[in-house]
Amino acid sequence: METGPDERLELLGAPVDALSCAWIVDRVGQFIESQLRRCFILTLNPEYLYRAQREPELLELAGQADIVTPDGTGIVWACAVAGTPVPERVTGIDLMLGLLAEAARRGWRVYLLGAAPGVADEAAANLQRRFPGLPVCGTWHGYFAPQEAEQVLADIVEKRPQLLFVALGAPRQERWLAENLPRIPAPVVGMGVGGSLDVLAGRVRRAPLWMQKAHIEWLWRLLQEPRRWRRMLVLPKFAWLVMKKYKLGRRLGVRRKRQ
Repeated sequence: METGPDERLELLGAPVDALSCAWIVDRVGQFIESQLRRCFILTLNPEYLYRAQREPELLELAGQADIVTPDGTGIVWACAVAGTPVPERVTGIDLMLGLLAEAARRGWRVYLLGAAPGVADEAAANLQRRFPGLPVCGTWHGYFAPQEAEQVLADIVEKRPQLLFVALGAPRQERWLAENLPRIPAPVVGMGVGGSLDVLAGRVRRAPLWMQKAHIEWLWRLLQEPRRWRRMLVLPKFAWLVMKKYKLGRRLGVRRKRQ
């Protein structure tokens, strides 16, 4: 097992696990193999955390999660500013792919829930080509009506997946997992994956590798979907919030002590 920090940090009231992607994959394997409990993974990005400052329920959801990953360059930067750095950025799609590779190797059953009708099926087909032998036990689109919710859950319970990936968009997917994971009478690892199914289905292109390494995937998403510009306004607001709390706040505290 890869060695690394086993430490839960706090950032603007939310927990963040200082773990690498490989370490989390190993941790999830322990959850699944132990057959003892359910596991809720939350991928934390600046947009979610900024919104959570005004909606305490979202902070509570993060607190309920067994693993909270630093999904987003902004979260990694903010942890460093706060004086509690994390080993690396762990994006939802990268963690998902790491878990799927392990699922193909170990025979873990996978269920894909979410996105538009047909997307989960296309993603499943592509993933089974990418990871031969991957046991996808079920799919369901994310546009189910409220009256179909129990039918969706019943299908998941019947299929007994060990990995459940939910693409309903944040924070709906996190709310769904917090509410429904305890209702599944078998150990399962549930994780919200946002738009990852669209990427894995081939309907949306992920940023080129050089942009991923340069930490400007956000720019690629903006170029692909210009209507996201309003959401991008959260980033400078989030940065100011972090600086105000962890830089300006510290300096003011030091000055007061000196006085």
